[in-house]
Amino acid sequence: MRRKIRSFVKREGRTSKRQANAVKELLPKYGINFSDTPIDLSKLFQYDAPVTLEIGFGMGDSLAQMAMNCPATNFIGIEVHKPGVGSLLATIGENDINNIRIFHFDAVEVLQKSIPDKSLDKVQIFFPDPWPKKRHHKRRLIQTDFVNLLAQKLKPGGQIHIATDWKNYAEWIQEVMANSSEFKRLPEDTPHQRPMTKFEKRGIDLGHGVWDMIYQRLSSEKE
Repeated sequence: MRRKIRSFVKREGRTSKRQANAVKELLPKYGINFSDTPIDLSKLFQYDAPVTLEIGFGMGDSLAQMAMNCPATNFIGIEVHKPGVGSLLATIGENDINNIRIFHFDAVEVLQKSIPDKSLDKVQIFFPDPWPKKRHHKRRLIQTDFVNLLAQKLKPGGQIHIATDWKNYAEWIQEVMANSSEFKRLPEDTPHQRPMTKFEKRGIDLGHGVWDMIYQRLSSEKE
């Protein structure tokens, strides 16, 4: 059997007591079990609202902040690393955030099987692993097949917001997206609500660049 190429490596760091307790106590409430069939997103939250999906939320600080800033939006986060899941769950519990649900699973499999077609209003991918070595570019998350999958899951008019601090990866993303007939790029000054993290601010202070790219899913004549 051919080995599946992953866009991530499970580098599990130490899980703190706070994170471990949050996983034990709060994952049953705020976690979503992976399903081989599409789930009913409307049943995950207390009310129907636009749904934003974030892939690879890290420690979850940015996602938690957006959820608190945008209570009229429902957020789904996907993360494979347990310390990050635990950290976000702890923040959810400490701040009584009710508009976030979490998949602790591989994003590609979640999108392929658990997320219904044309159900998402927005997809966020902030600072994915750039896999800078050329021989590792095949591991990059943003590939043609993956973009096609996102188009399948987004509503017409829905958006993808991608951010990276690697110029080479930004160029790669722009090329992949430019070759997709499903999306158009929005102007660089398009407003967005992505909070700046302390790590990003530190990088900017050191002169590092950050590229935010927002794409809108086009409607077809059949939709």
